[in-house]
Amino acid sequence: MRLLFIGDVVGRAGRAVLVEQLPDLRRAWSLDCVIVNGENAAGGFGITESICADFLDAGADCVTLGNHAFDQREALVFIARQPRLIRPLNYPSGAPGGGANLIETAAGARVLVVNLMGRVFMDALDDPFAAAERELSACPLGLGCDAAVIDFHAEASSEKQAFAHFVDGRVSLVVGTHTHVPTADHQILPHGSGYMTDAGMTGDYDSVIGMEKDEPIRRFTTKLPSARFEPAGGAATLCGVAVEIGRNGLATRIAPVRVGGKLAQARPEFWESVTQTVVA
Repeated sequence: MRLLFIGDVVGRAGRAVLVEQLPDLRRAWSLDCVIVNGENAAGGFGITESICADFLDAGADCVTLGNHAFDQREALVFIARQPRLIRPLNYPSGAPGGGANLIETAAGARVLVVNLMGRVFMDALDDPFAAAERELSACPLGLGCDAAVIDFHAEASSEKQAFAHFVDGRVSLVVGTHTHVPTADHQILPHGSGYMTDAGMTGDYDSVIGMEKDEPIRRFTTKLPSARFEPAGGAATLCGVAVEIGRNGLATRIAPVRVGGKLAQARPEFWESVTQTVVA
């Protein structure tokens, strides 16, 4: 199975590169499943129903969220009728929507997608380790699903790494989101789970984590807010991680993905059918 996870889409620039590139990537790489983190898609804060629909129409099978899940108030309502939009599983009981879903690919494979949020330097949600234990026990790899992916939305790399080792061998991929900077530690863990501390953002990297530079600099130097944060609008880089998953549901190959924009380009060399239709 070929799976692509795309990191936090930030603002209009991130949306544009995703919608432009994803159909070609899906076709060129013969992707079976695509998961997109969309929690910063609407002006950098949250997601709307129309944006979610655009991502699904472009080729995403599932959209995950994070600490900005409900910044757009309409998400409190439409998430209940869109099962392919997933908020962190460890929100307290009563939160709208769901934190996991079993996605069926065109070939009939079952992919469990789980969204969790860390607690170090983040809002104090319920224990993500315990929430993962319950979910993976209810839908074990190889029995309840053919592949399992966890988007661990967290600030601290230590928490992400500890969590990945906690579920190693029980999921196909653990990928971190939230910090908007792609890490260079993509690997297959000792028991077979793919891992990357942060997939990076899909947005304009001539920015401060996706936002226009002036206001963040002003706040760091004066400690005074003077304007809203606005997403940077320059050429965006689509960032993520590509994983090939074996018949046992564990990762066999993993590679970073960076397409377009400022960053050095990266594509999975083991998927050799990339065509020239994918813009460099």
